[in-house]
Amino acid sequence: MRIDRGGIPPPGAQTLTRFRGTLSTRIPDLLRSRRARDPDAPTASRAPVETAPMTLRSIASVTVTLSALALAGAASAQHAGFVLFGDPAPGGATAPAEHRFVHPVTSPYYHEDAFITSDVRGWFVRHDFPRASLIGGGSASVAAVQLRLALTERLGFVAYKDGYTWFRSGLVRDDGWNDLAAGLKYAVVQDWENQFHLALGAGYELSVGDTKVLQDDSEFRLFAAVNKGFGPWHLGGTVNWLIASGSEDALGDADRLFWHLHLDYRFNDWFSPVVELNGYHVIGKGTEVLPFQGVDVANFGGGDDVITVGLGAEFRPFQTDTLGLRAAFETPITHGDDLWGWRMTFSLVWSF
Repeated sequence: MRIDRGGIPPPGAQTLTRFRGTLSTRIPDLLRSRRARDPDAPTASRAPVETAPMTLRSIASVTVTLSALALAGAASAQHAGFVLFGDPAPGGATAPAEHRFVHPVTSPYYHEDAFITSDVRGWFVRHDFPRASLIGGGSASVAAVQLRLALTERLGFVAYKDGYTWFRSGLVRDDGWNDLAAGLKYAVVQDWENQFHLALGAGYELSVGDTKVLQDDSEFRLFAAVNKGFGPWHLGGTVNWLIASGSEDALGDADRLFWHLHLDYRFNDWFSPVVELNGYHVIGKGTEVLPFQGVDVANFGGGDDVITVGLGAEFRPFQTDTLGLRAAFETPITHGDDLWGWRMTFSLVWSF
């Protein structure tokens, strides 16, 4: 475990045992409480869920179906070819290729740019836990699909969280559905000539996921996103304020502040390298049950600040911005008590 708390020594064997016991008992207690309210709720099991392959096929089917629509439109990473009410932004359609930004690659639930787009994004994330962590190492994998739809030239709908999670850690070995989250994003500034864009947004996460994979937690989200380009160099930043709704505190609940920084360089029409930083901070500690932060996975009510760096790239195999294939490797640069080993993120973006 990596702990750096101003010279305070790491927890001894008794503390470690107590925290392991807390984690291993809180989750079963939460499940029993939920089953008491809903007898039909699923029970925790260490056996793999048999329907997981069908889940992957369903996600792939949705992605393929919607991607057919994506091929039909003239779109890019910074403007929509399809707008539900009105016409596409003329400045985005005529912008030179080197002005076209890459969408954020890491922290997909909360890292949002300032552009109003119509696209479908498929995601697969593999997150590795440190072997010395309190949950005994292992990994978690997530498959998800996001939808963004330009309602007008300046207003967009964003369905930013869904999917299915596979936990394979020392203490949690289960599968289940994630919560659902969606919201609206409004482009306050769209200065295509000077490559400057600013957007504000709000969303809400519904507590409809499975508790056995640390979901079933609701929250409000307010965010601001800004992008500035300098020819082929593109910068981006996002700030999220996540407000706990108080619907779930068995594993802790707190308000949180997340920030994200993005840099990409359009090397040519088919390749752009990407560097990103992500920061996760608890700003209003509530019921702190566990001694680490859930970052972009779950809300545990407290924990140390976590900052990560991601290195990746986007590939455009058809040398257009309609299709982007992206990947990034991410690792923490802080040394607090957390569940970060490393993370690989893969995504596909179809723009229409």
